[in-house]
Amino acid sequence: MTTKDRAYLKSIAQTTDPVLSLGKASLTPEFVEAAAEALKARELIKINVLKNCMDVPQTLAITLSERTRSEVVQVIGRKIVLYKRNNDNPKIILPGEKNAKKK
Repeated sequence: MTTKDRAYLKSIAQTTDPVLSLGKASLTPEFVEAAAEALKARELIKINVLKNCMDVPQTLAITLSERTRSEVVQVIGRKIVLYKRNNDNPKIILPGEKNAKKK
């Protein structure tokens, strides 16, 4: 993912509400499955890490991205933004992909 792609995804994420909330139970298999389903449906998701979750949001983001095979777009405070392209039905066209299609 290029920096231009990441900036584009960050701009979309600014206006997006959190889809999931991560609480005291932290990363359970059910939460990982819910995140994977949300990524498949939306491609870009925002996750809210609640105050009662004792884990570090940056560590959670890396672990969750590995388990869902997605990319961490950004972690700001207690918000995590993840992206995973849906090759079957892409909803978000990244700037780098627009240029590739023109050629």
